[in-house]
Amino acid sequence: MSQAQAIESKQIAAIRQDYQRAALDESEAGHDPIALFRRWFDEAVHAQVAEVNAFSLSTVNEAGRPSARILLLKGIEHDGFTFFTNYQSAKGQHIEQQCAVALVFLWAPLERQVRIEGFALKVSDEESDAYYRSRPLGSRLGAWASPQSTVIASRDVLEAEEARYKAQWGDSPPRPPHWGGYRVVPDMIEFWQGRSSRLHDRLRYRRAAPSAQAPWQRERLAP
Repeated sequence: MSQAQAIESKQIAAIRQDYQRAALDESEAGHDPIALFRRWFDEAVHAQVAEVNAFSLSTVNEAGRPSARILLLKGIEHDGFTFFTNYQSAKGQHIEQQCAVALVFLWAPLERQVRIEGFALKVSDEESDAYYRSRPLGSRLGAWASPQSTVIASRDVLEAEEARYKAQWGDSPPRPPHWGGYRVVPDMIEFWQGRSSRLHDRLRYRRAAPSAQAPWQRERLAP
């Protein structure tokens, strides 16, 4: 390691923050993690956190190798969390092979993190159609133009495909059959609130049984 690299490593190691904004108490958390998530999400919106609906989605391929990427949440329902994507993408293929996934939301200005584990299931065609129609035209054409996660020669390929589908469909492209939504039905949700001296608050909710109707059990974890 060069001297410059050593100095840089020391500088990185020295980066730290003492979290003091809030606490997470059982008496305020309640017993419904979906309700608590909605409350935290609304507070993040009110605080104008940038990209408030961004989250990391982790999937596993057929060889057991994990993969993660950032997506945007598009719905919070009583039974889970909804996002939309190309079913033929890498994540779509992973989910087809193994539907167990993990999500992480980070709202750094509020010193909060939420971890979610569960199973990604396709939403109905009607729900995918409705969301697709709500998207800007460019995004709707992009869903046709991009063979997501495949190797392409250059950006010119994308722009040519976009122009081709624009000529074919005009302003009313239908939803591609390979594009739609997933709902992640959780069986574990953990809420993390930063606290001073790294003694963070962590409350974990787990299903009492492997069913979306099963009650939640709440427990506090050591930081």
